[in-house]
Amino acid sequence: MTGDVFTIEELPIPAEPHGAGWPDFAASVDVKNTVEAAAYGTEELAFTAEELLPGWHTLEHAPRRLLIARLHGAVVGRAVYETLADPASGYAWFTAEVLPEFRLRGIGSSLATQLEAIADAENRPNRVVYAVSPERSDTDEAAPSAVPADPSVTAGGSTAARLTTPTGFGSIPLDNPEVLFLLHRGYRLEQVERGSRLALPVDPGVLAELNRTAAERAGDDYSMVTWAGRTPERWLEDFAALYTRMSTDAPTAGLEEPEDHWSVERLIADQAAAATGPRTTLVTAALHRPSGHLAGFTELSVPSGTGRAASQEDTLMLREHRGRRLGMLLKLANLHQLAQTFPEVPSVTTFNAEENRHMLDVNEALGFVPMGYEGAWRKITATVGSADRGATTDS
Repeated sequence: MTGDVFTIEELPIPAEPHGAGWPDFAASVDVKNTVEAAAYGTEELAFTAEELLPGWHTLEHAPRRLLIARLHGAVVGRAVYETLADPASGYAWFTAEVLPEFRLRGIGSSLATQLEAIADAENRPNRVVYAVSPERSDTDEAAPSAVPADPSVTAGGSTAARLTTPTGFGSIPLDNPEVLFLLHRGYRLEQVERGSRLALPVDPGVLAELNRTAAERAGDDYSMVTWAGRTPERWLEDFAALYTRMSTDAPTAGLEEPEDHWSVERLIADQAAAATGPRTTLVTAALHRPSGHLAGFTELSVPSGTGRAASQEDTLMLREHRGRRLGMLLKLANLHQLAQTFPEVPSVTTFNAEENRHMLDVNEALGFVPMGYEGAWRKITATVGSADRGATTDS
């Protein structure tokens, strides 16, 4: 095993399904699906290569690069580098995944080092990583820990120590391999996200009661607007503004994530690319009648075929319209749209920051139950000063 030699290369993105480079791209998607299934204990989160390809065809608005690791010719690992189109942005987002049976060979470290090198070359000192952290049972063999004492490390009773976030919302097992890996590379845990699952169908009586109480709170100033696929022309400007606000209004704890600007042109290009794939996007937006503008939205991404979960994508209520139970009304209307158009979908999955108690309350009332947790990590390289860090704060 020690004599095995792996290679890492950047993968050109296929122009179309089954075109040049398709087998390697599809293999990289298989790595993603296998790693997530092992971490969450379910294959419902899987995407097909055909479903993910459209997201790689809007690189002018959302730059990203794909690396693969090969061993004996087979793709056994992948890494994704993402950043903003603004060349002055100091942020980059990393993903590195290795098939479980090929770990502890230096593949993950090599992928991470190459991601860091790309960020260095582009002068992006703020690096963010989202990594699944499965819960460990008392019988699991804990990895040896060489992490120095830290006030964020707490005892977990009869279980292993846990690493808590600076905000105090959420924790993950300290001795998990991915936790030790990221700590060793200088990352700091900033946030914990909860992955949740809603089994379908939901009791109609429960939905009706939730809708009644939420509608009473919202009053007559709001109505729900629904559509599938591309945004109707009359809502393009509002929807681009909502997408931009999504990058600044959602809880980000110490990640201090920057504004990601969406123009109408970017929105049209993104949705045109998405239309070439087999997934369907269902949208419900909240119309504020007095102003005539959209005040919030929620999206579901529905897979092709049967047996897989619909993915709850962004949900946002503008800050100035919060406190009226509109988030509940949005999700109820979109679940109704899902039931009417795709009754065969078995479940919905979603991810929320642990400090986002308002949205967790909505999801729990609908029947979502936790299925796993992931840590959101951040590292700032030595090239960024305190003035630069302060400039990125939007909390």
